[in-house]
Amino acid sequence: MTPNEQTSETLTDAINWHLAARVEDFPENGGACVYVEGKQIAVFNFSARNEWYACQNMCPHKQQMILSRGMIGSQAEEPKVACPFHKKTFSLSTGKSLNGDTCDIDTYPIRVDEGVVYIGLS
Repeated sequence: MTPNEQTSETLTDAINWHLAARVEDFPENGGACVYVEGKQIAVFNFSARNEWYACQNMCPHKQQMILSRGMIGSQAEEPKVACPFHKKTFSLSTGKSLNGDTCDIDTYPIRVDEGVVYIGLS
């Protein structure tokens, strides 16, 4: 796995890589939403860590499509996103809730190749 690939599932399970957008379409240390295969996916350019992450855009608490606008940071070296509405936090690596809740989020493998961001879907 290269430094730009992050996933909660193995890359062999990611059957198809889908074009998300160009690198410059994403804010540094922030996220944006892309629509891939009927799914809203939040993509994060965590430039402070030189890493990229992708997860579902829907916050599981109120079923709002908002995570791409959440704040990213680290909690004990774990990259995380905080919902801008509810302040619930989720691991960008595993999708696990970091608040002790039972609602986790889906994460997706991501790769950057020649200035283009791709998301892997199985």
